[in-house]
Amino acid sequence: MENRKAKEFLEARLKELNERLHKLKEDASQAHSSDSAEMAVERENDEVVDAIGTETREVIRQVRRALAKIEDGSYGICQQCGITIPEERLDAVPEATHCTGCA
Repeated sequence: MENRKAKEFLEARLKELNERLHKLKEDASQAHSSDSAEMAVERENDEVVDAIGTETREVIRQVRRALAKIEDGSYGICQQCGITIPEERLDAVPEATHCTGCA
């Protein structure tokens, strides 16, 4: 993936992820029902929302790291072995930091 296209894609993805995280935070701040059965379901839902939030924050971190690599000129270079990450991999996973062999 060309760096300009990768940057545009990653910036759009970052915006999307930040919006998702904002919505998750809103969902997590909702008051719980006073009904014990409903409250149990809501607590289970809270756990799912928390897990999705954790995953979303990790992907945001990876996307920001990829954007920083574009800026410093090291985007597309495997962090482990130093070879160029194949374009097919970057097309599939633009925030990839390792080539297929090292991943």
